Amino acid sequence: MRTIGVLTSGGDAPGMNAAIRAVVRQAAALKIDVIGISRGYAGLIQGDFRRLNTGSVAGIIHRGGTILLTARSEEFRTEAGRATALDNLHREGIEGLVVIGGDGSFHGAVHLAKKGLPVIGIPGTIDNDIAGTDYTIGFDTAVNTAVEAISRIRDTATSHERIFIIEVMGRRSGQIALAAGIAGGAESILIPEYPVNYDRVVEKLEQGRHRGKLHSIIVVAEGVGSALEVSEEIARRTRLESRVTILGHIQRGGAPTAFDCMLASRLGARAVDLLADGASSRMVGIAANELVDRDLETVLREKKSIDPELYRLAEVLAL
Repeated sequence: MRTIGVLTSGGDAPGMNAAIRAVVRQAAALKIDVIGISRGYAGLIQGDFRRLNTGSVAGIIHRGGTILLTARSEEFRTEAGRATALDNLHREGIEGLVVIGGDGSFHGAVHLAKKGLPVIGIPGTIDNDIAGTDYTIGFDTAVNTAVEAISRIRDTATSHERIFIIEVMGRRSGQIALAAGIAGGAESILIPEYPVNYDRVVEKLEQGRHRGKLHSIIVVAEGVGSALEVSEEIARRTRLESRVTILGHIQRGGAPTAFDCMLASRLGARAVDLLADGASSRMVGIAANELVDRDLETVLREKKSIDPELYRLAEVLAL
Protein backbone atom coordinates (compact mmCIF):
# COMPACT_ATOMS: atom_id res chain seq x y z
CA MET A 1 0.00 0.00 0.00
CA ARG A 2 1.50 3.30 -1.09
CA THR A 3 -1.16 5.93 -0.29
CA ILE A 4 -3.93 6.09 2.30
CA GLY A 5 -6.54 8.71 3.17
CA VAL A 6 -7.79 9.92 6.53
CA LEU A 7 -10.98 11.81 7.39
CA THR A 8 -12.96 12.89 10.44
CA SER A 9 -16.73 12.74 10.30
CA GLY A 10 -19.77 13.48 12.46
CA GLY A 11 -19.42 15.36 15.73
CA ASP A 12 -15.94 16.55 16.63
CA ALA A 13 -14.24 15.07 19.67
CA PRO A 14 -11.12 16.15 21.60
CA GLY A 15 -8.30 13.86 20.56
CA MET A 16 -9.18 13.61 16.88
CA ASN A 17 -6.10 15.67 16.02
CA ALA A 18 -3.93 13.31 18.04
CA ALA A 19 -5.35 10.42 16.01
CA ILE A 20 -4.68 12.22 12.71
CA ARG A 21 -1.10 12.90 13.84
CA ALA A 22 -0.56 9.24 14.72
CA VAL A 23 -1.95 8.09 11.37
CA VAL A 24 0.37 10.39 9.45
CA ARG A 25 3.50 9.60 11.44
CA GLN A 26 2.98 5.84 11.57
CA ALA A 27 2.35 5.90 7.82
CA ALA A 28 5.56 7.86 7.31
CA ALA A 29 7.45 5.24 9.28
CA LEU A 30 6.07 2.61 6.87
CA LYS A 31 6.86 4.74 3.78
CA ILE A 32 3.14 5.27 3.06
CA ASP A 33 1.83 8.63 1.81
CA VAL A 34 -1.21 10.18 3.52
CA ILE A 35 -3.89 12.37 2.01
CA GLY A 36 -6.16 14.29 4.35
CA ILE A 37 -9.80 14.65 3.32
CA SER A 38 -11.46 17.80 4.62
CA ARG A 39 -15.07 17.92 5.88
CA GLY A 40 -15.62 14.19 6.07
CA TYR A 41 -17.70 12.44 3.43
CA ALA A 42 -18.80 15.77 2.00
CA GLY A 43 -15.15 16.52 1.19
CA LEU A 44 -14.76 13.05 -0.24
CA ILE A 45 -17.48 13.81 -2.78
CA GLN A 46 -16.13 17.30 -3.50
CA GLY A 47 -12.54 16.11 -3.85
CA ASP A 48 -11.35 18.33 -1.01
CA PHE A 49 -7.97 16.61 -0.56
CA ARG A 50 -4.56 17.68 0.67
CA ARG A 51 -1.34 15.81 1.24
CA LEU A 52 -0.19 15.47 4.83
CA ASN A 53 3.33 14.86 6.08
CA THR A 54 5.04 14.80 9.45
CA GLY A 55 5.35 18.58 9.38
CA SER A 56 1.66 19.03 8.59
CA VAL A 57 0.71 17.48 11.92
CA ALA A 58 3.33 19.15 14.11
CA GLY A 59 1.92 20.89 17.15
CA ILE A 60 -1.65 19.54 16.85
CA ILE A 61 -1.68 16.76 19.44
CA HIS A 62 -3.08 19.01 22.19
CA ARG A 63 -5.52 20.94 20.00
CA GLY A 64 -9.24 20.30 20.32
CA GLY A 65 -11.55 19.86 17.35
CA THR A 66 -10.13 18.52 14.09
CA ILE A 67 -7.76 20.15 11.61
CA LEU A 68 -9.51 18.23 8.83
CA LEU A 69 -12.86 19.78 9.79
CA THR A 70 -16.04 17.72 9.86
CA ALA A 71 -19.46 17.77 8.29
CA ARG A 72 -22.48 15.58 7.68
CA SER A 73 -23.32 14.61 4.10
CA GLU A 74 -26.79 13.68 2.91
CA GLU A 75 -25.40 13.19 -0.60
CA PHE A 76 -23.12 10.40 0.61
CA ARG A 77 -26.21 8.45 1.65
CA THR A 78 -27.07 8.05 -2.03
CA GLU A 79 -25.53 5.55 -4.46
CA ALA A 80 -24.56 8.39 -6.79
CA GLY A 81 -22.77 10.20 -3.97
CA ARG A 82 -20.83 7.11 -2.96
CA ALA A 83 -19.87 6.42 -6.57
CA THR A 84 -18.48 9.95 -6.88
CA ALA A 85 -16.55 9.52 -3.64
CA LEU A 86 -15.00 6.26 -4.85
CA ASP A 87 -14.07 7.80 -8.19
CA ASN A 88 -12.30 10.64 -6.38
CA LEU A 89 -10.44 8.19 -4.14
CA HIS A 90 -9.26 6.13 -7.10
CA ARG A 91 -8.28 9.23 -9.06
CA GLU A 92 -6.14 10.41 -6.15
CA GLY A 93 -4.48 6.99 -5.85
CA ILE A 94 -5.84 6.35 -2.37
CA GLU A 95 -5.69 2.60 -1.68
CA GLY A 96 -7.01 2.56 1.87
CA LEU A 97 -8.94 4.86 4.20
CA VAL A 98 -8.96 5.64 7.93
CA VAL A 99 -12.31 6.97 9.17
CA ILE A 100 -12.37 8.71 12.57
CA GLY A 101 -15.88 9.16 13.96
CA GLY A 102 -18.94 7.51 15.47
CA ASP A 103 -21.58 5.06 14.33
CA GLY A 104 -22.87 7.22 11.46
CA SER A 105 -19.33 7.57 10.15
CA PHE A 106 -18.82 3.82 10.44
CA HIS A 107 -21.95 3.10 8.39
CA GLY A 108 -20.36 5.14 5.60
CA ALA A 109 -17.09 3.25 6.04
CA VAL A 110 -18.88 -0.09 5.65
CA HIS A 111 -20.43 1.06 2.34
CA LEU A 112 -16.99 1.95 0.99
CA ALA A 113 -15.50 -1.33 2.19
CA LYS A 114 -18.24 -3.26 0.39
CA LYS A 115 -17.17 -1.50 -2.82
CA GLY A 116 -13.69 -2.93 -2.38
CA LEU A 117 -11.87 -0.08 -0.62
CA PRO A 118 -9.93 -1.18 2.49
CA VAL A 119 -11.28 0.89 5.41
CA ILE A 120 -10.37 1.00 9.11
CA GLY A 121 -12.52 2.86 11.66
CA ILE A 122 -11.27 4.71 14.73
CA PRO A 123 -13.98 5.43 17.34
CA GLY A 124 -14.04 9.18 17.95
CA THR A 125 -17.11 10.38 19.84
CA ILE A 126 -17.58 11.96 23.25
CA ASP A 127 -20.64 9.76 23.90
CA ASN A 128 -18.59 6.54 24.35
CA ASP A 129 -21.49 4.66 22.76
CA ILE A 130 -19.58 2.44 20.32
CA ALA A 131 -19.54 -1.31 21.03
CA GLY A 132 -16.28 -3.24 20.90
CA THR A 133 -14.15 -0.72 22.78
CA ASP A 134 -14.00 0.31 26.42
CA TYR A 135 -13.43 3.96 25.51
CA THR A 136 -13.86 6.22 22.50
CA ILE A 137 -11.69 9.22 21.73
CA GLY A 138 -13.05 12.35 23.42
CA PHE A 139 -15.09 10.71 26.17
CA ASP A 140 -12.55 11.24 28.95
CA THR A 141 -12.14 14.92 28.04
CA ALA A 142 -15.91 15.47 27.93
CA VAL A 143 -16.33 13.86 31.34
CA ASN A 144 -13.56 15.97 32.85
CA THR A 145 -15.14 19.12 31.39
CA ALA A 146 -18.50 18.17 32.91
CA VAL A 147 -16.95 17.36 36.30
CA GLU A 148 -15.17 20.72 36.38
CA ALA A 149 -18.49 22.44 35.67
CA ILE A 150 -20.23 20.43 38.40
CA SER A 151 -17.54 21.40 40.90
CA ARG A 152 -17.93 25.09 40.08
CA ILE A 153 -21.71 24.92 40.23
CA ARG A 154 -21.56 23.09 43.56
CA ASP A 155 -19.87 26.14 45.13
CA THR A 156 -22.82 28.32 44.13
CA ALA A 157 -25.35 25.63 45.05
CA THR A 158 -23.86 25.41 48.55
CA SER A 159 -23.68 29.18 49.01
CA HIS A 160 -27.33 29.64 48.07
CA GLU A 161 -28.62 26.33 49.50
CA ARG A 162 -30.20 25.37 46.19
CA ILE A 163 -30.86 22.41 43.96
CA PHE A 164 -28.97 22.56 40.67
CA ILE A 165 -29.88 20.42 37.68
CA ILE A 166 -27.05 20.01 35.16
CA GLU A 167 -27.81 18.72 31.67
CA VAL A 168 -25.00 16.97 29.82
CA MET A 169 -24.79 15.50 26.32
CA GLY A 170 -26.04 12.02 25.51
CA ARG A 171 -29.17 11.63 23.41
CA ARG A 172 -29.04 7.84 23.33
CA SER A 173 -26.32 7.15 25.86
CA GLY A 174 -25.91 8.03 29.51
CA GLN A 175 -22.19 7.29 29.65
CA ILE A 176 -21.12 10.92 30.17
CA ALA A 177 -23.85 11.60 32.72
CA LEU A 178 -23.05 8.49 34.75
CA ALA A 179 -19.29 9.02 34.81
CA ALA A 180 -19.51 12.76 35.48
CA GLY A 181 -22.25 12.27 38.06
CA ILE A 182 -20.22 9.76 40.06
CA ALA A 183 -16.99 11.76 39.81
CA GLY A 184 -18.82 14.99 40.61
CA GLY A 185 -20.73 13.59 43.60
CA ALA A 186 -24.23 14.08 42.20
CA GLU A 187 -27.19 13.07 44.34
CA SER A 188 -29.18 11.78 41.36
CA ILE A 189 -28.13 10.76 37.84
CA LEU A 190 -30.81 10.43 35.17
CA ILE A 191 -29.89 8.50 32.01
CA PRO A 192 -31.89 7.17 29.04
CA GLU A 193 -30.96 3.54 29.73
CA TYR A 194 -33.06 3.47 32.93
CA PRO A 195 -36.60 4.79 33.55
CA VAL A 196 -36.70 8.02 35.52
CA ASN A 197 -37.95 7.39 39.06
CA TYR A 198 -39.03 10.80 40.33
CA ASP A 199 -40.18 9.30 43.61
CA ARG A 200 -36.60 8.18 44.25
CA VAL A 201 -35.20 11.58 43.19
CA VAL A 202 -37.52 13.37 45.60
CA GLU A 203 -36.73 10.87 48.35
CA LYS A 204 -33.01 11.62 48.03
CA LEU A 205 -33.68 15.36 48.14
CA GLU A 206 -35.76 15.03 51.29
CA GLN A 207 -33.21 12.73 52.96
CA GLY A 208 -30.48 15.25 52.24
CA ARG A 209 -32.46 18.15 53.67
CA HIS A 210 -33.27 16.08 56.76
CA ARG A 211 -29.52 15.55 57.31
CA GLY A 212 -28.96 19.29 57.01
CA LYS A 213 -27.51 19.20 53.51
CA LEU A 214 -27.28 22.67 52.01
CA HIS A 215 -27.43 21.74 48.34
CA SER A 216 -28.20 19.00 45.82
CA ILE A 217 -26.80 18.27 42.36
CA ILE A 218 -28.80 16.32 39.78
CA VAL A 219 -27.11 15.31 36.51
CA VAL A 220 -29.37 14.68 33.53
CA ALA A 221 -28.41 13.18 30.16
CA GLU A 222 -30.18 15.09 27.36
CA GLY A 223 -31.73 11.85 26.12
CA VAL A 224 -33.89 11.70 29.26
CA GLY A 225 -35.52 15.00 28.38
CA SER A 226 -34.94 18.66 29.08
CA ALA A 227 -33.42 19.60 32.41
CA LEU A 228 -36.09 22.30 32.55
CA GLU A 229 -38.76 19.60 32.47
CA VAL A 230 -37.01 17.78 35.30
CA SER A 231 -36.88 21.03 37.29
CA GLU A 232 -40.59 21.62 36.75
CA GLU A 233 -41.48 18.09 37.82
CA ILE A 234 -39.45 18.39 41.01
CA ALA A 235 -41.07 21.74 41.79
CA ARG A 236 -44.52 20.22 41.23
CA ARG A 237 -43.80 17.39 43.62
CA THR A 238 -41.88 19.24 46.34
CA ARG A 239 -42.39 23.00 45.86
CA LEU A 240 -38.59 23.24 45.99
CA GLU A 241 -36.94 25.74 43.66
CA SER A 242 -34.07 24.59 41.46
CA ARG A 243 -31.70 26.13 38.95
CA VAL A 244 -30.83 24.62 35.55
CA THR A 245 -27.47 24.64 33.75
CA ILE A 246 -27.17 23.14 30.25
CA LEU A 247 -23.52 22.46 29.40
CA GLY A 248 -24.19 21.81 25.69
CA HIS A 249 -21.30 21.98 23.23
CA ILE A 250 -18.82 23.17 25.83
CA GLN A 251 -18.25 19.44 26.42
CA ARG A 252 -16.89 19.01 22.89
CA GLY A 253 -14.25 21.71 23.02
CA GLY A 254 -10.90 22.21 24.67
CA ALA A 255 -7.60 20.38 24.71
CA PRO A 256 -7.85 16.61 25.07
CA THR A 257 -6.80 15.00 28.34
CA ALA A 258 -3.61 12.97 28.54
CA PHE A 259 -5.75 9.83 28.45
CA ASP A 260 -7.43 10.86 25.20
CA CYS A 261 -4.10 11.85 23.63
CA MET A 262 -2.66 8.45 24.52
CA LEU A 263 -5.74 6.57 23.34
CA ALA A 264 -5.93 8.46 20.05
CA SER A 265 -2.22 7.97 19.39
CA ARG A 266 -2.42 4.21 19.97
CA LEU A 267 -5.55 3.76 17.87
CA GLY A 268 -4.27 5.93 15.02
CA ALA A 269 -1.01 4.01 14.69
CA ARG A 270 -2.79 0.65 14.91
CA ALA A 271 -5.23 1.63 12.15
CA VAL A 272 -2.32 2.23 9.77
CA ASP A 273 -0.75 -1.09 10.72
CA LEU A 274 -4.01 -2.88 9.91
CA LEU A 275 -4.25 -1.26 6.48
CA ALA A 276 -0.61 -2.11 5.78
CA ASP A 277 -1.36 -5.73 6.74
CA GLY A 278 -4.24 -5.89 4.25
CA ALA A 279 -7.14 -5.66 6.71
CA SER A 280 -10.44 -3.98 5.88
CA SER A 281 -13.79 -3.18 7.46
CA ARG A 282 -12.31 -3.31 10.96
CA MET A 283 -12.56 -0.97 13.93
CA VAL A 284 -9.66 -0.49 16.29
CA GLY A 285 -10.48 -0.17 19.96
CA ILE A 286 -9.21 -0.80 23.45
CA ALA A 287 -10.27 -3.47 25.94
CA ALA A 288 -8.63 -3.97 29.33
CA ASN A 289 -5.92 -1.54 28.12
CA GLU A 290 -5.06 -3.82 25.18
CA LEU A 291 -5.53 -2.80 21.55
CA VAL A 292 -8.18 -4.84 19.75
CA ASP A 293 -9.84 -4.77 16.36
CA ARG A 294 -13.30 -5.99 15.41
CA ASP A 295 -15.46 -6.32 12.33
CA LEU A 296 -17.17 -2.99 11.64
CA GLU A 297 -20.55 -4.47 10.74
CA THR A 298 -20.56 -6.54 13.94
CA VAL A 299 -19.76 -3.42 15.96
CA LEU A 300 -22.66 -1.53 14.35
CA ARG A 301 -25.12 -4.34 15.09
CA GLU A 302 -24.27 -4.39 18.77
CA LYS A 303 -25.39 -1.87 21.39
CA LYS A 304 -23.05 -0.69 24.10
CA SER A 305 -24.77 -0.94 27.45
CA ILE A 306 -24.28 0.86 30.73
CA ASP A 307 -22.32 -1.09 33.33
CA PRO A 308 -25.05 -2.04 35.86
CA GLU A 309 -22.49 -2.19 38.67
CA LEU A 310 -21.47 1.38 37.96
CA TYR A 311 -25.11 2.48 38.03
CA ARG A 312 -25.62 0.63 41.32
CA LEU A 313 -22.51 2.32 42.73
CA ALA A 314 -23.93 5.72 41.82
CA GLU A 315 -27.04 4.91 43.87
CA VAL A 316 -24.97 3.81 46.87
CA LEU A 317 -22.64 6.79 46.84
CA ALA A 318 -25.58 9.21 46.69
CA LEU A 319 -27.00 8.01 50.02
